[in-house]
Amino acid sequence: MKSWDQQTHRQRTRILTVILVVFVLFLAGGYYGGYRLAGDKVPRGTTISGVEVGGLTRSAAITELEQRFADRGRAPIAVQVERGGQERSASVRLGEIGLAVDAERSIDAAGAEASLSPVWLWNYYTGGSEIDAVVNVDEERLRERLAALSAGLGTPPRDGAVTFSPQGVTTTHPATGEAVDTGAAREALTAAYLGGDDTVELPIEPVEPDIDEHDVREALRNYATPAMSAPVTLVLGKSRIRLEPRQYADALSMVPHTGELVPAVDWTELSQLVDLAVVASDPVDATVVIVDGRPQVVPAESGLGYRPSDVVDAFLDVITSRGSARKVEVQGNVVEPDLATSEARELGIEEKVSEFTTYYPHADYRNVNLGRAAELIDGTVLEPGDGFSLNGIVGERTVENGFTEGYVINDGILVRDLGGGVSQMATTTFNAMFFAGLEDIEHKAHSFYIDRYPVGREATVAWPSIDLRFRNDTPYGVLIKASRTPSSDSAQGSVTVQMWSTKYWDIDSRTSERYNYRPPRTRTLTTPDCEPNAGWSGFDVDVTRVFRRVGGGTIDHTELFHTSYTPADTVVCEEPGRYN
Repeated sequence: MKSWDQQTHRQRTRILTVILVVFVLFLAGGYYGGYRLAGDKVPRGTTISGVEVGGLTRSAAITELEQRFADRGRAPIAVQVERGGQERSASVRLGEIGLAVDAERSIDAAGAEASLSPVWLWNYYTGGSEIDAVVNVDEERLRERLAALSAGLGTPPRDGAVTFSPQGVTTTHPATGEAVDTGAAREALTAAYLGGDDTVELPIEPVEPDIDEHDVREALRNYATPAMSAPVTLVLGKSRIRLEPRQYADALSMVPHTGELVPAVDWTELSQLVDLAVVASDPVDATVVIVDGRPQVVPAESGLGYRPSDVVDAFLDVITSRGSARKVEVQGNVVEPDLATSEARELGIEEKVSEFTTYYPHADYRNVNLGRAAELIDGTVLEPGDGFSLNGIVGERTVENGFTEGYVINDGILVRDLGGGVSQMATTTFNAMFFAGLEDIEHKAHSFYIDRYPVGREATVAWPSIDLRFRNDTPYGVLIKASRTPSSDSAQGSVTVQMWSTKYWDIDSRTSERYNYRPPRTRTLTTPDCEPNAGWSGFDVDVTRVFRRVGGGTIDHTELFHTSYTPADTVVCEEPGRYN
């Protein structure tokens, strides 16, 4: 009996083992087949933010999601706000304001993978769900775009202000503004991106001004009201300048700074009021004058200057004070002259080194113009290396500058113009420079020869194109003295220019014979300003300047001046239409 039971047990065990093996083989085959069907795919029935990707491979699902959201990003949507029962709207593209889908992370979150897990296989065939895509946000771009939308859809706050005018102080009351709520707008735009919406309602929040009522009251109490309460007196050296509030009001302002109103002063306005431009009294350079035939140094004088910042600071220090405290002395600074007394003495201006005089026939315009030119040139001091410009010193020949109309040479004939005759001063100065041995920089002879001038050794000027320029290339200073003796009906006038220095060169002048003569032509003019003239020939001439060291007989070097004079045309004046 026991033997039978053992035999039966063994048979049952073999049967169960066979059944178990068959079952395992069956499961393995089905499992492997399911894996091959579902491996590396998104579970069936899966939708990501409205985009169906279920059953797609991972790469195909990523491509589908990217394409669909790219379309959403390019499509314009309307963003709108509601204020006071009225709507304002604008159009934006979500892809341009910093929103972008992260397709890979979104597909991975949906469960796209290759797995032998029975649970995963079960979910693949029986699962599927609606999930939101993963969205990346470019926060900087989003903030910039929302700020732009706020400017167009919201209302900026109005800062309080304090302004000044001659009539008094005016205030601007602050006002609360409205702007797009950035945090809530971010969520609303992201939801619209995920949902494919074409309209988004953006929430609005109040925005307080930087300068509120408290700031305005403080500005009035601490600055504006006392600033306009009474005059301010500035003491600058010997000057006392009283400024009334109505005068300086336009120079005052209050500007926002770190959440409050602070004072500001317009220096240009204030400087016009006090009528000074940094320097209250100009320095006076040392100079050299001739007294009883001897050079004497006139001492320099320092000036008194004021820095604009010092004046503004002093003004601000007392503008909120009361009573006598509204007067302030501004500390100036000494302004030294360009040429000090000691420097003038070191120039070595000890003797007259050259002198030249030219004469002219009587004409009132010559007396005026030559006298004015001499006045402007007289006393000029050239330090070693300094240049001289007659146009630069004399300036434009205008009525305001003291000149009158006279005759000048233009296109080979005499015509009337302001400053006529000044060229005689140029010729005289050129010759004084010539015999002082100074360096010639620029000079131009008259176009035709004028016999009261030394031939080949003369110069003309015209504003502003033709100038007489030379340089003091000696180691000593040069004082230029210029004077004019007026002409009269019975006596000719003269112009004299002297150069005072320490003699450095002995100068000789050698003049060649005239050559290459050219005859004049005759011109008949019928213009109202025609001036008759008896012509003469043109010619060439050479002048040589010979340099010798002072006290020495040997020639150091020479300088050649070549002049080519054009003929002076004979001018015949006729009445207009005489030969018609």
